[in-house]
Amino acid sequence: MIVRYFGGTKLGVGGLISAYRTAAQYALEASVIVEKTINLALSISFAYKDLNKVLRIIKDNNVTVSSRKMEFDCEFVISIRKNDFKKVKLALENLRCLVIKEL
Repeated sequence: MIVRYFGGTKLGVGGLISAYRTAAQYALEASVIVEKTINLALSISFAYKDLNKVLRIIKDNNVTVSSRKMEFDCEFVISIRKNDFKKVKLALENLRCLVIKEL
């Protein structure tokens, strides 16, 4: 936050520009850059016998598994980068052994 006090000396336009520039520079130097990706989620359900096929697609495409339930039938919630979403979804649909729901 920048607070401007009047102390009897007029800064003028140039002085104000310099003061605001310096304050902005200090704020940027003190900040931390955080990179994030935009991810989309899918819920996939499949038979346990198809686990290896699904895990292969997950591994090959660097997909994050948010939650998993593995019993006779398996259910995964996966998080996919937005740029890779169509490619991964198509690869999963080509398996034809699972049910896909977009979340």
